[in-house]
Amino acid sequence: MTTTAMRKKLSEYMQTADVKKVRAIYTMVEDDIADGPVWDKEFIEEMDRREKSFLDGSAKMYTLEEAREAARARVSTNRK
Repeated sequence: MTTTAMRKKLSEYMQTADVKKVRAIYTMVEDDIADGPVWDKEFIEEMDRREKSFLDGSAKMYTLEEAREAARARVSTNRK
């Protein structure tokens, strides 16, 4: 079974599970569930900086073909 299928089954199960089972499952995973923001302040600031440089045109952008060519060149260089 794929991870996607497992997630779907678990999601469907949780909608109808009795309270005791929901509490038990939650207790098992509650330490893994983030209570705060997923990203820290520095990450958000970096994403904001990148967005600004994209919007004002100062960021170097690549076409899909340019990115493919660069990737192929790097793979080719690493194989030698």
